[in-house]
Amino acid sequence: MIKEFRDFIAKGNVMDLAVGIIIGAAFTAIVQSVVNDLINPVIGLILGGIDFTSMYVIMAGDVPPGTSLEVARESGAAVFAYGAFLTSCINFLIIALVVFMLVKAVNRIKAAAEKPDDVEPEVATGPSELDVLIDIREQLKARPTV
Repeated sequence: MIKEFRDFIAKGNVMDLAVGIIIGAAFTAIVQSVVNDLINPVIGLILGGIDFTSMYVIMAGDVPPGTSLEVARESGAAVFAYGAFLTSCINFLIIALVVFMLVKAVNRIKAAAEKPDDVEPEVATGPSELDVLIDIREQLKARPTV
């Protein structure tokens, strides 16, 4: 059983998956920074200086006006944090766009690697082997038998 487990772990697919998860986690931090530090301030500027990530509605509980989302959550109030949800949606769209561009670039590189650079144009070399055999058969049929 241990040998089977070792063989399973040693397979390339498992290692590739592990590397992908690690890279994905690191990439998520980068995307969150892009959204929180670059995109949200622009959206906030368009919306008149509103902090996009702290947009929420108190559904139940007592929270003073102007309280941050974190403080409102810690107070135990029921918070409808639509700003955090919209931020997550923006994160998803950015990640999907970047993954799409990466897959497209990898596919382009694979296609270029598979396509030979020095492709010579086809040159007509005469009749094919099948044409020659058909011609011989026709000539044998036309020949008088002795």
